[in-house]
Amino acid sequence: MRCPKCSFSDTKVVDTRSGKNHSGIRRRRECLECEYRFSTTEEVLGEELVVVKRDGEREDFDLAKLRLGVRRATNKRPITTHQIDALVSRVIEAIQRECDTEVPSALIGELIMEGLKEIDQIAYVRFASVYKDFRDIAELEQEIQSLKLI
Repeated sequence: MRCPKCSFSDTKVVDTRSGKNHSGIRRRRECLECEYRFSTTEEVLGEELVVVKRDGEREDFDLAKLRLGVRRATNKRPITTHQIDALVSRVIEAIQRECDTEVPSALIGELIMEGLKEIDQIAYVRFASVYKDFRDIAELEQEIQSLKLI
């Protein structure tokens, strides 16, 4: 594990704890060079999990890509990193419950939208506008109207 401050390649684990809902492991680490302390989290992912896209194309599941999509939707919104991490963890848990080796991209998108709808409606609309690929303003307006009914 590289130190995020000085990039030294050797760190030691100072503390290890179970993550919230036992969904992962949180480790407190210390750089052996500059003594900077930082935290990391580890999550268990099914090996060789493959995402099946709408057009039938298959690609390896990429946790970083999932996080990036959520971060883009929540950019400049009053949402904490903890809320984003919790949402990502819930999505991962749901995928592991519902899928074995293949997960439809539609399921991932729906799970993210459900979570964002609870956290922040603006972030939800941002994500939905890309995910649902609205063709015109009327479709976007209809989606916003459905939020008002909640």
